[in-house]
Amino acid sequence: MNQMKLTRNNKKRFGILWLACLVNCVVFAQHSPTSPFKGKIGKTIAETQESYSQINPQAQVGSPNVVWILIDDIGYGASTAFGGLIETPTFDRLANAGLRYTNWHTAAFCAPTRAALLTGCNPHTVHFGFFANNSYGTPGYDGYLPFEHATIAEVLRENGYNTYAVGKYHLTSPSDVTAAGPFNRWPTGRGFDRFYGYTPSAGAGDQWNPIIYRNTHLEPKDPQGRHFTELITNEALHYISEQKEADPNKPFFLYYAPGAAHGPHQVSREWIDKYKGKFDKGWDWYREEVLARQKKLGVVPQNTQLPPQNPGIEPWDNLTEDRKKLALRHIEAYAGFVSHTDHEIGRIVDYLEEINQLDNTLIVVMIGDNGATSAGGDNGRVLPPKQYTSQERFDRDLSAIDNIGSAETKPMYPAGWAAATNTPFRYYKGNPIWEGGTRDPLIIFYPKKIKENGIRTQYSYVSDILPTTIELTGAKIPEIINGYSQKPADGISLAYSIENPDAPERHTLQYHEMTGSYAVYKDGWKALFPNNVKNRAEDPSTTYLFNLKEDFNEIQNLSKKYPGKVIELQKVFEEEAWKYNVYPLKNKWENTNPNLKKNKTINR
Repeated sequence: MNQMKLTRNNKKRFGILWLACLVNCVVFAQHSPTSPFKGKIGKTIAETQESYSQINPQAQVGSPNVVWILIDDIGYGASTAFGGLIETPTFDRLANAGLRYTNWHTAAFCAPTRAALLTGCNPHTVHFGFFANNSYGTPGYDGYLPFEHATIAEVLRENGYNTYAVGKYHLTSPSDVTAAGPFNRWPTGRGFDRFYGYTPSAGAGDQWNPIIYRNTHLEPKDPQGRHFTELITNEALHYISEQKEADPNKPFFLYYAPGAAHGPHQVSREWIDKYKGKFDKGWDWYREEVLARQKKLGVVPQNTQLPPQNPGIEPWDNLTEDRKKLALRHIEAYAGFVSHTDHEIGRIVDYLEEINQLDNTLIVVMIGDNGATSAGGDNGRVLPPKQYTSQERFDRDLSAIDNIGSAETKPMYPAGWAAATNTPFRYYKGNPIWEGGTRDPLIIFYPKKIKENGIRTQYSYVSDILPTTIELTGAKIPEIINGYSQKPADGISLAYSIENPDAPERHTLQYHEMTGSYAVYKDGWKALFPNNVKNRAEDPSTTYLFNLKEDFNEIQNLSKKYPGKVIELQKVFEEEAWKYNVYPLKNKWENTNPNLKKNKTINR
């Protein structure tokens, strides 16, 4: 037998090919059983009748492409598409040709929202009542997505789609993020043909110096030092163009989840300077201006009033000139960051139009995986946190004001701007009971089905996006995927609302829970039960009751007027909590899993 001799050049060439395969060649599991042979076997070719079984699923003719866009840490009143002052022309374009949903809800924190989105289930159903890096050994909190609840990528791949994910995943347990794996709960193990983004357990990252993984392998640092959002957009465009060149009729699913607008708020100076002077009247003015715009746009009822200001937020006029100066630069950087993200998304939309695929693409834009965040505190932050007094920290940040947005800074705006960009709602990200933590803008764009733009007010939850997508694409959820019998999703399709803006809402019951605080919505009524956790409510012992059909943004507390309704909804929550793995209520951030302490690369 001849044996290949590896010369020095051959060894080098072999090594390069092996490395390329290691980085880019990933084995993807797909449910593809061998079907029974339907032909006839004879002793000779003449006596044999051929029959080819369908090895891999084929998409239905005309199946649309699907693009899910999920923006991080942004409030209801930020984007111009919903009356905000931060320019988002791509979102505006999609909304003006599609539908704005004004009563859509998330889970108050990043990972639980993403778990619910990808599976169509309540967060606790799929073991993400909180974060994987703060897991707890019960079904609602262990941080491992069950294979019995397929992701949208697994479902669509079984319907003949290519599936891609770029950006932030945040659903892989940190104990699995090593070279030893296991890799079955990385994005490529949960149905995505390709993945390019942050470490899959990470909730955030630096925009200028990101840690990036391609499939299951660490990427070299970008030699050009490009922004993370630009990098993931380039990758998404590459996936789409490569696929359409190979098979123009095969549909794709793209999950586009940038790090924006999670901190650090980093973007180039040109985008920040675009907003210079535009917010000089301060956050109190911003709230009033945005509410007026929201009424004109029709994304809030005409009788909506501004709620009381959140506790701890000072009136703008009470700030010193230096505090105003720093706060303004923060909001300019944040606004530039959001607009830059919109611009990058616009590149994808423009490309789809260029290749004549836009009219056959369902685009779902979720402007927020929760409300805006108050993590910046009174004055925000510019430089990485260190042990200084409050005044020393402020002076240090003020001295670095001209560098905000650069790689040398880790900007986070003050809570006053978070409250303003959450207009017209109260409170923030991390608050699971108030609308300011859980209500976000939703846009559905699909020219095949949506013939004129409009507004939809039916109640909906993040788990509804998967069944909506399944119905609109005509896909089917197989009974078995990769050998696992599938359980039904919890969400309810929104497709019924597309043609009839006045259709009665079908998602009439929904619990909310995070860190021990909980609420329940039923038939327009919402009861809130705060826990003794900081920033949950003015008085944690108080119970709240709102009629959201008449009180859009939770101003009139009716709990004393209708105590029976509170008791009724308390019992409803109790039933939902047992049904969906909510118990035991977990109200602490402490890491209770010793195996997770080995990996310290996680950034919530």
